[in-house]
Amino acid sequence: MLEDYLRRHDGVITLAQARRAGLSEHAVRRRVRSGQWRRCALGVYFADDRPFTTAARIRAAVWGRGPAAVGSGLAAAWWHGLTTLAPDIVEVTVPRNNSWRAPADIRLRRRNLAEADIVERRGLRVTALPLTVLEAAVRRGGGPAVMDRALQRFVELAQLESAHRRNGGRHGAQASRRLLLAAAGGARSEAERLTVELLRGAGITGWRANYPVGNYVVDIAFPDQRVAIEIDGWAFHSDQAAFQNDRVRQNRLALLGWQVLRFTWLDLIEHPERVLAAIRTATWAR
Repeated sequence: MLEDYLRRHDGVITLAQARRAGLSEHAVRRRVRSGQWRRCALGVYFADDRPFTTAARIRAAVWGRGPAAVGSGLAAAWWHGLTTLAPDIVEVTVPRNNSWRAPADIRLRRRNLAEADIVERRGLRVTALPLTVLEAAVRRGGGPAVMDRALQRFVELAQLESAHRRNGGRHGAQASRRLLLAAAGGARSEAERLTVELLRGAGITGWRANYPVGNYVVDIAFPDQRVAIEIDGWAFHSDQAAFQNDRVRQNRLALLGWQVLRFTWLDLIEHPERVLAAIRTATWAR
C-alpha cells in the first residue's frame, strides 16, 4: 500500500498519509534518519530512491504549505499540461490569513480563491484551468500563446472571462484583460496596427497598407520587391474553411510573382525582432 501510494504521488508523502498507510511517527523518523526519506517541509517527505522530478517538486511545495494551499501560476500550467517548461520557482496560493514562510524556490501568493477556481488533479489542489490560463498567459515563461493554445483545445472564452471577473483584483489582471479583449476580437486589426508601428519604428520604408494585388487586398505590401505581408489574428478563431481559403489566396499571390510572409498577433507581441528580420531578408533578397 505504501509503495503504491508513493508511486502514484511522485514519491511525495505527508505524515498524515504515512500514518494512514500504517506507519508510525517513529517509523517515519527512522526512514528520515537512514536517508530513505528526505524531509521537504514540515510533515512532508520524499522517498529518495527515485528521481526528484518536476511533479515531485511541485507536489512537495504545495503540500508543504498546508491543506488549504493551491498550486498556481506556471506551476499549475505545467500540472495541467498547458506548457512543458518546468517553472524555476513554484507558485503556491495560500489563504490571506496564512502565516507560512517560503524558501527561495517557492513564491507564496496570499489570496482567497473561490471554489470554482480550485480543482484537484492527480491528488493535488491547483487553480482551475480558466484561472490558470489567465495567469500563465501574463507570466514570463508562459505568454499569450498559452491562452491561444488553450482556447483552441481546452477552454472557451466565456470561461476565461468569468474567471477574470471573479479575480479582478489579482496581480496581472490588467494585462489579462487586454489579452481577453484582443482574443474576443481575434486581434487581427490590432495585429495590423502593430505591424505598421514596427515598420515605422524600424525605419523600414517602401511599403503600402491594404494594397490591391489581382483580386485580393494585401495587408502590407512592398510593391517594388513584390513582397506581401499577411497578418493573422488568434489561431483559435480560425477554422478549416478559413485555413483552406488562406492557402488558396497565398498560392494565387505566388503565381502572380509575390512572396508571401505570414505573421500572427502572437508573433508581433512575442517575437517582433524575428518579424522584422524576416521582412528585411525578404525585401533585400528581391
